[in-house]
Amino acid sequence: MDLRPLMVALMIVSTALLVRADEPKADLPAPGADGFIELFNGKDLTGWDGLPGFWSVKDGAISGQESKESPAPQTDLNLAASVAHPEKFSDFELRYSYKFTTPAGNSGVQYRSVINDADTKHCGGYQADCDAKQGYDGTIYDESGIVGGRKTMSNRGENTTWTADNKRQATPLPESAADLKKLIKVQDWNDVVLVVKGNHVTYTINGHLMTEMTDESPNARKDGVIGLQLHHGFVMEVLFKDIKIKFLDQ
Repeated sequence: MDLRPLMVALMIVSTALLVRADEPKADLPAPGADGFIELFNGKDLTGWDGLPGFWSVKDGAISGQESKESPAPQTDLNLAASVAHPEKFSDFELRYSYKFTTPAGNSGVQYRSVINDADTKHCGGYQADCDAKQGYDGTIYDESGIVGGRKTMSNRGENTTWTADNKRQATPLPESAADLKKLIKVQDWNDVVLVVKGNHVTYTINGHLMTEMTDESPNARKDGVIGLQLHHGFVMEVLFKDIKIKFLDQ
């Protein structure tokens, strides 16, 4: 009996199974009683997709790290479910905590974004910005110009509206940018609540509204990828934990 055809078939099946095993799991867990879905299990990177060598789990938190010896490209650890079904990630409340363990570094959480470099797994779009020196925490940034090349779209301490003709209008929030800066913890955990609904977003850190934005521009995005950024050009480590999402009714 010639077993070669059977062996070839088994090799094909085994290869297919290995490929599937290597693919990030795109299924989300069931929501809890409060409606929130845990996006990080605290143990490994199940459900997330990033470049090997830059992302790991450390003491119950996701660690994004780069060094002089191992510099990172501009890259993201992307939520696999949002990559597979970006249309589902439109209106939501996202909660997480972040901390920089190094004196330098830049990061942020991408939302309603798009992967614009498959090789580096980089995504661009709206970003809830943060950095190690209190410079950008609480601002919303247009990463890679995906939403019209508008750079910092809403500053800390401001309520910003982008009009239908792409004009910027800003008014001050009750707490000033200077006062809000003092509430950002350096090399310690900061707790975020990001609420994205329709064309409106609020970015809250440690219980204080940092910025608020309404985007009526034709460049606005309505859904997309969620990702954790590791910014090129730093010797840095950023940690994320307690990441969970609740989808909001349309």
